[in-house]
Amino acid sequence: MSETQAGSAVELEGVSGKVETPQPRRMTLNMGPQHPSTHGVLRILLELDGETIVNARPDIGYLHTGIEKQAEALNWHQVTTLTDRMDYLSNLANNLAYALSVEKLLGIEIPPKAQWLRVMLTELSRINSHVVWLGTHALDLGAMTVFFYTFREREEILRLFEMFSGQRLMTSYIRIGGVSMEPPRGWEKAVGKFISEFDAKVDEYEDLLNANPIFMQRVKGVGRVPVETLLDLGVTGPMIRAGGLKWDIRKSEPYSSYEKFDFEVPVYYESDVWARYRVRMEEMRQSRRIVQQAMDGMPEGRWVADAPKAVLPDREKMKTQMEALIYHFKIVTEGVRVPPGEAYVPVESPRGEIGFYVVSDGTSKPYRVYMRTPSFGNLQALVPLFEGSLVADSIASLGSMDFVLGDVDR
Repeated sequence: MSETQAGSAVELEGVSGKVETPQPRRMTLNMGPQHPSTHGVLRILLELDGETIVNARPDIGYLHTGIEKQAEALNWHQVTTLTDRMDYLSNLANNLAYALSVEKLLGIEIPPKAQWLRVMLTELSRINSHVVWLGTHALDLGAMTVFFYTFREREEILRLFEMFSGQRLMTSYIRIGGVSMEPPRGWEKAVGKFISEFDAKVDEYEDLLNANPIFMQRVKGVGRVPVETLLDLGVTGPMIRAGGLKWDIRKSEPYSSYEKFDFEVPVYYESDVWARYRVRMEEMRQSRRIVQQAMDGMPEGRWVADAPKAVLPDREKMKTQMEALIYHFKIVTEGVRVPPGEAYVPVESPRGEIGFYVVSDGTSKPYRVYMRTPSFGNLQALVPLFEGSLVADSIASLGSMDFVLGDVDR
């Protein structure tokens, strides 16, 4: 912590009789990079006038992994594992965005069952991300009970992911061409049990928070940013919808059969912490609704595309057909040769628009993989969100952004 003083706080009278105007006394404060409420390794340099923030500068890069550069050294299928590690709360949406871009270059058609499985699992991932956000955000503001309740539901979702993929966090379940393996036996019962109880759990969260006067005072009217400013900064996701813009890629540019699902896009207009909270609460209910539809209408058939030169062949065929064995060997050892070109397919992650701009030069490795991540775009709103507000409100504003630093420092 350091203090700077441009002039004396007391008016001084010189020899000439002139009175010098006192200059404001300001303080420079480091917030982070290890502050428990920064939701990752982020440093924010605050300039304070008393308790009011007059300037805020985010300092990123403490978690830089070089994932974009690493992607150039791996084959197309191997890059999937890197996408898991960007946004660990929404790895399936990352998998999907990357797979859709590569599939566009390959020109392969994804079976309906694989598309619906993708929708169901990414919506469960959205619920997982939002409950983690809600629990940690409430904890930042002093509401500890909600944290325990939300992580109870998160544990159930992670068990579902483990049931499908064998992994709780870095599942890599959505692959180029479909999904990695057939859905496990009994998945309908497990998923059905979770979503049948989930609406009541969301009601429980709201009962705890909406009637809490301390929580309400700390979120209502705090962190207001005009929607025009958010648009200029490239903000997407719940933050822009809390400002009154009804923009959701699942509706505006449907992918993976989202046009066949019936759901609403929640929009509020206050553009404050309270509005962002309400948007995410309603989004969880809508995600539960989509998961129910995906279960009820799950098509029969293959869970991976019939493209032997692009995806690994069925293991049973590999054991009995020489051609399938050869393709398996070549894909594993050499990788898939993707036709030259470039593609970008965005999807709606829990934090906003994520997309992978992939460039192929016709080899088995990407020439370039550029990642448009929502956390990086949304973090641009930190400056107008902070400036002019009190230090005491900065944690509520920061938490309402719901960014993940792994999604920023790539």
